[in-house]
Amino acid sequence: MEFQPVNKTDQSALAPYFAAQRLHIGDFSRGFQFMWHDALRPDYAIVCGCLVLREFFGGKCYFHYPLSLLGNEKEELAAIAALEKFCRDTGERLHFTNVPESRVMGLIARYGEAHVTNNRRWRDYLYLAENFKTYPGKKFAGRRNHVHKFEKLYPDWSFSEASPSDMGGLDIFLKEYETVQRSKQNYLADEEMDEVYAILPYLKDLALFAGILRVGGKIVGFSVGERCGDMVVVHIEKALRDYEGVYPFLAQQFAKTFCGEEILYLNRMDDAGDLGLRKSKLQYDPVEIVPKYNVIPKRAIDTVFKLPTIKTERLTLRPVADEDAADYARLASDTERNRYWGYDYREDWKRPTPPQARWFLEGEREDFSHRREMPLGIYEGTMFVGEVTFHRFGYAAEAEIGVRLLPEAEGKGYAAEAVRAYTEFGFSRLNLERVEAKCFCENERSRKMLLSAGLCEDGSDGTYFYFYRTAET
Repeated sequence: MEFQPVNKTDQSALAPYFAAQRLHIGDFSRGFQFMWHDALRPDYAIVCGCLVLREFFGGKCYFHYPLSLLGNEKEELAAIAALEKFCRDTGERLHFTNVPESRVMGLIARYGEAHVTNNRRWRDYLYLAENFKTYPGKKFAGRRNHVHKFEKLYPDWSFSEASPSDMGGLDIFLKEYETVQRSKQNYLADEEMDEVYAILPYLKDLALFAGILRVGGKIVGFSVGERCGDMVVVHIEKALRDYEGVYPFLAQQFAKTFCGEEILYLNRMDDAGDLGLRKSKLQYDPVEIVPKYNVIPKRAIDTVFKLPTIKTERLTLRPVADEDAADYARLASDTERNRYWGYDYREDWKRPTPPQARWFLEGEREDFSHRREMPLGIYEGTMFVGEVTFHRFGYAAEAEIGVRLLPEAEGKGYAAEAVRAYTEFGFSRLNLERVEAKCFCENERSRKMLLSAGLCEDGSDGTYFYFYRTAET
């Protein structure tokens, strides 16, 4: 899976997925990806017939739920499996966002345990488009009154689709409007205002449509939207509040102009936690406040808060003690021996002088604190002789095991004994379903050790031999 940056102004690769979506989530739209591009730094991959968006916010990485072109759940599941492999191979944390409510239970069933949130401030407001055209019934009496008042006070109003010749007038309108917007002293409001200016030259390129409300020739309101499936997503709605009833009137004219019979819904996006905006959105009687779930699957290591101590016939597997830092450094810095380990400490240590012994031990502990690995020292009595570790934890209850010994400890069967014991601990205490391992094809000694530890061969790619063991074997 290869991700490539979303081009802010050319989203042609994404457009078919957004145009066909039936999830009613406004984030799956070209306008949203443009307006919040700088804040979220999105990139994307097309895999298994699905669009997978990735964004970065608050120092964390989020993967949007895979968007199938035809809403095919089998394709979505195949894309999820590809994402799981990608995250396992790269060490990226799998964190789903914009998960539709209909898919949440499937993810929980898939992972068994997951952290699930559905933040109120980011839920989209979905409305029946027809209601905005007529404001029918008692629920909309207030909206109708505003419309009638606007028509009475400003009989010289007009509403039209925006054209290139309107850009100068829009700039004047927005400068008058932004005085109020900037006064909110909210970084999201400021950022949105910046993006409103930025998107104007690209309305046609992004297949957006825009409407302009005028009174006596002066622009007093401006709306921008986009069709996505059976809904129109309203990305921008700005008006001068000095004109009484301007917002209900603008919303009505927008729906009448741009929502044909094939459009059932208007998505007017979230309220971002603004309670005044929330009250206003609720007054328009949403048919649904669309939930957008975050789901963080839990791997086996995510529930471990303390490294274990495991006893075997001859050995003790436990966290490496401070007093063994020098021996651990000797093990970790032996570059000739560690070429079979698959990691050279000099990849992280860029200085000409060698690191102090403590640096290696601190790195090992950091790996556990960030839930990347579960390393244990191998002890014969009180003597440190090597290390065994679980790493590459996956999302189907699997992990990879590795082992390395000091030179003087080799040839005694310690590696196989440690691997066997830690594997069995993984099955019984970590609820792993599969333990994997690999060794270089030329490393016959490791191959025999892994077989002796009870793992089964699982093929070769010419560089590595692969091994596995399941909880049933």
